[in-house]
Amino acid sequence: MPKAPDGSSFEVSGPADAPCVVLIHGLGLNRACWQWTGPALTDGYRLLSYDLHGHGESADPPETPSLSLFSHQLQGLLDHCGIADAVIVGFSLGGMIARRFAQDCPERARALVILHSPHQRSAQAQAAILARVEQARDEGPQSTVEAALERWFTEGFRKANPAMMETVRGWVTANRKEIYHRIYRVLADGIDEITAPVPPLSCPALVITGDEDYGNGPEMTRAISAEIAGAQALILPGLRHMALAEDPGAINTPLRRFLDSLRKGATG
Repeated sequence: MPKAPDGSSFEVSGPADAPCVVLIHGLGLNRACWQWTGPALTDGYRLLSYDLHGHGESADPPETPSLSLFSHQLQGLLDHCGIADAVIVGFSLGGMIARRFAQDCPERARALVILHSPHQRSAQAQAAILARVEQARDEGPQSTVEAALERWFTEGFRKANPAMMETVRGWVTANRKEIYHRIYRVLADGIDEITAPVPPLSCPALVITGDEDYGNGPEMTRAISAEIAGAQALILPGLRHMALAEDPGAINTPLRRFLDSLRKGATG
């Protein structure tokens, strides 16, 4: 698998002359989480997926993890691949990175798709995620993964799909204890720098979550979309955090519709 000069592991698929779509995974995962999304897009779009620093096959973070560090990682990867601009699709932590990148490089973010990503949390929710950061620091990612699977998938799906649960569990537990909690803290503490940015984000945007995604719920999706002029908010009924794996069509259909509308608008 190719690597950029900074050690970022990435892959590119789809037509070389098609508009580029970047896929940014969430905390503890890797680019393989887009296996349910890519097939719906590769006939018409050039897809760039990669492992965040400290995840998958990418190198460890070269400095203290932050949203800015991950934004710089994406900037370097686009430069390495010769990509001027792209639609940035980010899941969870990836959605935070997408917003940071759009603040840092507005001319390179053609549009944003923000999936199951946080906005400002209540004091109780913030205390809960900080407790999970400390648990991960003390005991490693295996200590938080079972509760994560319960938050990420509906109970019926979880019980009916043990092989998928084992796959996702394996992704999370493959993260190294000394790195994982440091990146987890970015998910917990990074929200202030992407809330109500000045100047506000102005690119087209689609913001999606599930109505049972209790950590990144409908009120957060609506708050994110309210900060981006013209953004669309979509709430998926009966789905939790990893809707992209549990019900790929629920994500892929509106995602493809959004991408195609951008292309039509550019040529219309």
